[in-house]
Amino acid sequence: MTHQEVLEGRPESREDRSGVAVLPVPGRLTTAELELAARGPVRVAIADDAAGGVAAGHAFMLACVERGQDIYGVTTGFGNLVGFAGRATAHEQSEGFLDFLTAGHGPDLPPEVMRATLLARVWSLAKGRSAVSPSALRTLTAVLETSFAPAVPRMGSVGASGDLIPLAYAVRAMQGQGHAYVDGARMPAAEALDRCGLSPLHLAGRDAVALVNGTSVTAAAAGLALASLARSVNTAVTLTALLADLLGSDPGFAAAPTLAAFGHPQGEDVAAGLRALLKGTVPTGTRPLQEPYSIRCSPQLIGASASALHYAATVIGDDLNGINDNPLFFAEDEVVTHGGNFFSQPVAFAADTMSTVAAQLANLAERQLDLLTDTHRNSGLPPMLATEPGRQHGVVGMQISATATVAAMRRAAVPVSNQSLPTNGHNQDVVPLGTQAALTALDQAGQLRWVQGALGVALRQAGYLSPRGVTAPACAAVLHELSAAVTPIDPDRPLDADVRRAGDLLDRLAAARAPWRGAPCAVPSGA
Repeated sequence: MTHQEVLEGRPESREDRSGVAVLPVPGRLTTAELELAARGPVRVAIADDAAGGVAAGHAFMLACVERGQDIYGVTTGFGNLVGFAGRATAHEQSEGFLDFLTAGHGPDLPPEVMRATLLARVWSLAKGRSAVSPSALRTLTAVLETSFAPAVPRMGSVGASGDLIPLAYAVRAMQGQGHAYVDGARMPAAEALDRCGLSPLHLAGRDAVALVNGTSVTAAAAGLALASLARSVNTAVTLTALLADLLGSDPGFAAAPTLAAFGHPQGEDVAAGLRALLKGTVPTGTRPLQEPYSIRCSPQLIGASASALHYAATVIGDDLNGINDNPLFFAEDEVVTHGGNFFSQPVAFAADTMSTVAAQLANLAERQLDLLTDTHRNSGLPPMLATEPGRQHGVVGMQISATATVAAMRRAAVPVSNQSLPTNGHNQDVVPLGTQAALTALDQAGQLRWVQGALGVALRQAGYLSPRGVTAPACAAVLHELSAAVTPIDPDRPLDADVRRAGDLLDRLAAARAPWRGAPCAVPSGA
């Protein structure tokens, strides 16, 4: 599967008569479908042969237990206590497992993340290797057809034996314990189930372990981060072109021969996009021979970002469509294997890469904002883009906030994936911390969207103040959209809502249409 296919929905995806997206299993899960589940109800349609495989795996596990075969988490204790016998009944085993894992803390994860998590968990369990009961899988799919989302604390997972603690909270919520969200409102989980017309989850066999012993929080958060960052790559190209046109730059910095000589295909794609957006621009002829790097090196920087996301998309696509559980059950061969597919190292590396990409794209946007406010370099625009400098202050506060945000993003880009600490009695003596890496990447994606929104507000203000305006038709269309969403800063006013509005607009533009044909990380309409 290509990185583009990881981001796009599948042609098999459709809507039912009520307008709910229908996601067929088997098939490749994409980040576009994660976003669909994150936003609202989806229906997972599990094919008969897949449902049969789930039932066969569950029956095989029960047969193994019946004949006295040791199976981790079913007949044994957990973690470093695997050498001890488990509890007497499957019910006691499941409840005890969930009890000791209910030890998380911190603010709730966004409900959108947990809804995407449930979809990712369904995709793994539906492959029939986890011995989950068909009834438990049906409960998960029923939950996804509503707006229900478990309330789950952020801290607790090291991503090494699956996302044990957060997924335990998710299971408890589906049992009617703890808290949950319905349409974004937090309430007791039992009330949430009742509002959604859902029956509490009933656990059988090894259901508790099957539902909890996987990296679905990690994969879901990383997938949502990837989808957002792919759009931000497109947004970076759009904002750079608009900046160059407003300043009257010569578009030669994106010349095809230059980027062909560079030798990086994604850089060539970005330059092609810049040329398309700048088609028809009329340079002022007063700019320096060589622009600052925040313009001149933008094809190389944004292209490198697209290349890095290509790698991340490959890893995340593989993870979303793999089986992250232990043990695994191969009924057709009558084999149970004990291994480590719940180890989130691949996604941890990819998520750290995404955090770095987000920080550098935010740095680019912040430097481009600085260029717009600097009277030595901004083609005669007033300082700080103030209509009446001194009496008004334009984007002063917004720029300070953008600078603070970039500083925070740089700190957050410190790699998480190599911060291993042994735990669980040295059973988990190496851990990848993929959950923290993925959630950080998702945070970074949101911060980047804010910084790009700030640049969008500044560009709109520059268009208001510039006697020349823009000259490229494609750039004029973008500026028109921004102008419709954000009024001029005249006089000074609070800009926090404007930044969010501009960020949302730019994200929608990137999702609705790639800024240029063949965008390196294009996300199609509806993604």
